Amino acid sequence: MSVHLTKLQGRLCNLLQKGLPICSNPFAQIAKEIGCDEDTVLKQTSELKKTGVIRRITAIINHRALGMAGTLVAAHIPQDNLLDVAKAVNAIENVSHNYLRKHYYNMWFTLQAKSDNQIEEILLNLSARFKIDFYSLPAERIFKLDVRFDAESGGKSLLSCEGKILATPSTSLRTVSMSNREDTEKTEIHLNKEEKATLSKLQQNLEIVSEPFPNALQAIQSLFDKSVIRRIAAVVDYHKLGFMANAMFACAVEDNRIAEVGRQLAASNNVSHCYQRKTFPGWPYNLFAMMHGRDMEQLEKIVDDFTSHQKIRHFALLKTVKEFKKKPVNI
Repeated sequence: MSVHLTKLQGRLCNLLQKGLPICSNPFAQIAKEIGCDEDTVLKQTSELKKTGVIRRITAIINHRALGMAGTLVAAHIPQDNLLDVAKAVNAIENVSHNYLRKHYYNMWFTLQAKSDNQIEEILLNLSARFKIDFYSLPAERIFKLDVRFDAESGGKSLLSCEGKILATPSTSLRTVSMSNREDTEKTEIHLNKEEKATLSKLQQNLEIVSEPFPNALQAIQSLFDKSVIRRIAAVVDYHKLGFMANAMFACAVEDNRIAEVGRQLAASNNVSHCYQRKTFPGWPYNLFAMMHGRDMEQLEKIVDDFTSHQKIRHFALLKTVKEFKKKPVNI
C-alpha cells in the first residue's frame, strides 16, 4: 500500500536517493537545497524510515571494482518444490535478490561470487540437490544501472539517471558511474585497513544524525575515488511510493542492432536496469530491462509501444509475483 507524502517528504526522499553529500553535515547540506533547517530534515528522514518508505540508508557498492563476478540466474521450479528451493537460494549469502515471476522460468535471482568458477560451483550444487537446471545469464553489456524512484510522481516514473546511458561491453566489464566521471575498467581494487573498516560500517544502516561520518571522510572519499562506492543513499520501498507494478522485460534483438535498441530501452523513465545478457536453449532473449510503474497496464503499454517502434517480434514481460529475498551482499 502506498504512503501519502507531503511535498517536502517527496522532495527529501528524492534527494536522499540521489545520495548524501560527503561532508561533515550532509543533512544540513540537503536542508539548504530544500530550503529548510537541518532538524526538519533529520526528523522527516526518521519519519520516512519509520513508515517504511526508506528501507535503509547505506553505501551502494560497485562489486566489480572489488573483483567480484555476478550473474542473473533463471530456473523452472515446480510448484510443490518452490518454497524449499527458495529457502535454499535465500540461504546463499551472495544472493542479493530472489523473485518469483509469472513465466515457465519462474525463479530469478542475482548471484555474486569471487569468480565465475565459484558461481558455476554454487549452481551445480543447487542442481544436484534439487535435480533442477539453473541457468546463468551474465551481463555482456550494461546499458543502465540506476535504481531511484520519483517520490513525487505517484508511481508514474523513475528519477532520471544522472549517469550516461551506456552501451558498455562487459568484455572489459566497465563499471557504471552515477556521476559524470569516466567509466573505469574492471581491475581489482586493493583497500587498506581503514578503507575496509569504513566500507564495512557504511554497508550497515546509516544513523540519522547530524554527523553520520565521524572521522571517516578521508576514507570515504578514497572509496569514491576508487569507484568502490557509487553513492551513499536511501534505498526505498517502491510499493509505498505508488510503484505497485514490477516486471522484467526481455526481448530478442539482432546483434547488429542491440547497442542502439539497448540505449533506447535504457532511456525509458520506467526502466531502472538494462543489460545485454547471454541466452540459453529455450530462452532466446538477449536484452533485459527491469521496469516499474503504477500498474501492469502502464508497463504493458510501454512494452507494446517499444516493441512496435523497434520492430521486435519475440519478447516476454514477466510480472513479479513475490519477493523471496532483497538484501545487499556485504563485502
